[in-house]
Amino acid sequence: MPKKKKAAKKSGSGKTKKKRNYLGPVLRLLLVLIIAGLIYWFWPHIANWATTTWGNINFWVITTWEGLLELFGIGLALTAIFLGVVIWIILSGRFSLFTRYWKWWLGGIPLALAAWGISAFFSPGSGIASEATLGGKVGKSIITDSYIVGALRLAGLIFLGILFIVPRWTWHLITNIFKGIGKLFQLIWRGICQASQRPPKAKPEPIPREIEFGKVEAAPAPIIAPTKAAEVPAPEAWEPGKYQPVLTAGGWQLPPITILDKPTEVELSQSEIEKRAQLIEEALASYGVETKVVQINVGPTVTQFGVEPGWDRKYKEIRERDKDGNIKVRTEETSKTRVKVDRISALASDLALALAASSIRIEAPVPGKSIVGIEVPNTSFGLVNLRSVIESTAFQKAYAKSKLALALGKGAGGETVAADLTRMPHLLIAGATGSGKTACLNSIICCLLIHNTPDDVQFIMIDPKRVELVNFNSLPHLAAPVVVDSDKAVLALRWLNREMDNRYQKFAQAGARNIDGYNKSRHPGEAMPYVVLVIDELADLMMAAFDEVEHTLCRLAQLARATGIHLIVATQRPSVDVVTGLIKANFPTRISFALTSQVDSRTILDSAGAEKLLGRGDMLYMPTDASKPKRLQGTFVSDAETERTVYFWGNQRRPETEPIRFEEMSQLVSAEKGGEDSLLDAARQLAKEHKYISTSFLQRRLRVGYPRAARLMEKLEEEGFGREPKE
Repeated sequence: MPKKKKAAKKSGSGKTKKKRNYLGPVLRLLLVLIIAGLIYWFWPHIANWATTTWGNINFWVITTWEGLLELFGIGLALTAIFLGVVIWIILSGRFSLFTRYWKWWLGGIPLALAAWGISAFFSPGSGIASEATLGGKVGKSIITDSYIVGALRLAGLIFLGILFIVPRWTWHLITNIFKGIGKLFQLIWRGICQASQRPPKAKPEPIPREIEFGKVEAAPAPIIAPTKAAEVPAPEAWEPGKYQPVLTAGGWQLPPITILDKPTEVELSQSEIEKRAQLIEEALASYGVETKVVQINVGPTVTQFGVEPGWDRKYKEIRERDKDGNIKVRTEETSKTRVKVDRISALASDLALALAASSIRIEAPVPGKSIVGIEVPNTSFGLVNLRSVIESTAFQKAYAKSKLALALGKGAGGETVAADLTRMPHLLIAGATGSGKTACLNSIICCLLIHNTPDDVQFIMIDPKRVELVNFNSLPHLAAPVVVDSDKAVLALRWLNREMDNRYQKFAQAGARNIDGYNKSRHPGEAMPYVVLVIDELADLMMAAFDEVEHTLCRLAQLARATGIHLIVATQRPSVDVVTGLIKANFPTRISFALTSQVDSRTILDSAGAEKLLGRGDMLYMPTDASKPKRLQGTFVSDAETERTVYFWGNQRRPETEPIRFEEMSQLVSAEKGGEDSLLDAARQLAKEHKYISTSFLQRRLRVGYPRAARLMEKLEEEGFGREPKE
């Protein structure tokens, strides 16, 4: 192994030497090209200046020493120093100074000319001497008579000298200057665009205490105490009658999107994310697993690092003799295989220790990609507002296809996820207390309320907890007030079962297959609305009437899809006696929030993983057409947003239909449990027409089973109809 490391070091050093040897000639060639270009560009001026200077030299050299000073000025000393240094190098034989410090020679010449030109701006004295300059005639010819041209020439000579001496520093300086100018223009352009799109400020109007809708007087607005005044929209933006309404065919007003708070995003530092990626690679490499982070998806709660497995290489040592007979050992790669995915998955606890994370989840592999996803919790969690998901393109596409589009949340990579309730067609939600299950129900209900009127969707809400869904009692969408009694909830399920049968009879009469086909031939006011059943706690209902609830729910889940009846059932105890096999089979779409054990996760999702969730809206979403659950951060709706939405709908006119009374279903329940049978009249008629009747006779003629025929026979005997002939 030490020999391999030495070989690697040698190969690495050789590469750096090649890079340096290659970079030097390129820079020299670039400088030569720049010099040649400048000489070609300024050749007419150089020739003119040389001719003038040479003529002046011929004239003044013939004259006195004073003429030389007037010609060269201080440049005479510079020229003497330069010639002296060159003569000393030639006499001493140190010609390497020309090649080793060639950049300083080339850069010193333009800098010396620039100093010669600068000295021409100053005069040595007053009187007749004031007509001469320190730079002499030569310095004057460098700067010319125009100060602007002279300043430009001096700047060019100084820049050229610095470029020759420190080319890399000059190049970085130029690039940084242009980058700064580009960012400045971007900021200016962004400010202009925002100023052009900013709407004019409207004058504040007084908020009336009551708002009229038709002939019905509105109730006073509830007092909403927002946490931050800046985040709550102004009343003019969402109160009915205070904005440009969107009226439907039934005369309802749809709430605007401004009724929801604006989203606030939490940004993570890029340096911290890159540091975590490096820690993952180093931690896996320390366990002998070669990997590389090729993709980073930053989400609101977790960040998914896409890790590409490396190779397991095998080497062998080969001993060879050189020409001198010495033995040399070299290593040769014999084979390489991909790192197994199971090796990465088995290091989940070690990665959590290296990253100092509470828990991490490894998705191996990521569906549709040749990478392994390592989901690491963020240091600061961000909330996903309902408005941000509704305004996304994914939700708008889903809403264009169906009215029952749901805004679920954002994935681990920050992508928005929307779903269609009509395709689910039913939803089962599980999660421990405080994991975000009720917040998910509230966001689903608010999402449906913003896009649907009571003519489109009706709700039946069952809340055995008595505190979660009762806030929606004033909605006109409710077919009946929120049910809080377990016995009454069983009656509500029976009523919904009978409503499903009645809808199927209407479809048969109209020749329609489903609710969409039935509503196509109907006027807007005669369309059949969708019905959404929301159950907040299934465990309480199962304890009240296990057989009744399981049978009714399974029948609704199997048959109610075509009639427009959809179920959203939530529970905080996903055990096998609550989420039975029949219920799981009829609820293919499931959502699991943080659970307490792996057994509960397998019960709801048929796989582990929900026990590692972080809570506060972190969930696993299992759609119908997916083989693996997808991790999402669920949408959040604050209490103030819910109150505004309920207040908006509660102040509009009520539908003319009366609410449903589930107590009427108790008569049917008592009849089935031992009351008067519907076939009792037919049995009495048979007893009057025939002399002898029996249980088997009633079973054959009425086409019923033996238990029911026996009950009918007992009832007839109590009324005086026996097995003996009547007298």
